[in-house]
Amino acid sequence: MGNREALLRGARQCIDHSGLARTTARDIAAAAGVSLAAIGYHFGTTEALLREVVLTGLDEWGEAVHLAVQADAAPGDRLAVIWDRLIDSFADYRGVLAASYELVIDASADDADRRQLASMLERTRRIFALWLAGVDPEAEPERAHRLGAAHYAIVTGVLTQWLADPTAVPRGADLASAMVEIGGSISQ
Repeated sequence: MGNREALLRGARQCIDHSGLARTTARDIAAAAGVSLAAIGYHFGTTEALLREVVLTGLDEWGEAVHLAVQADAAPGDRLAVIWDRLIDSFADYRGVLAASYELVIDASADDADRRQLASMLERTRRIFALWLAGVDPEAEPERAHRLGAAHYAIVTGVLTQWLADPTAVPRGADLASAMVEIGGSISQ
């Protein structure tokens, strides 16, 4: 493994252990077993290295979510099974998922970062529309945006609760039931 790969692995370990804001260049270099200068050589800045690690981790989580939503449950249980699998996926990506919140906050001060995150968010909405709602974003872009945004809001809300207290997060059956109940109570 080269220095670049060692830095990526070391930074991921640091984020998982200490979080994004508390990870220092020295921590990363020590975890990677390389010199501090290697960060500048391969990534330019520590922030660029950390951003790459978080974004790569989010892509990896996205692949895990894709597998999770390939539910082989009975049609009436599909939403509950998907939510259980989705919530279960949080544990393996806790560090990068928590760090993604920090990245969003930090991006508010930088137009380029904000545009990159907005682009990722739109891609995520489209993916959630397809994977969770079965809506093709190419065929129905407005509907896909609406449903993808709603699913994204629910996923991030559940994730926020899970990050604060994983033992108090509702399970899939409760979420599926609540979604139906909310829809029914609003239409009355």
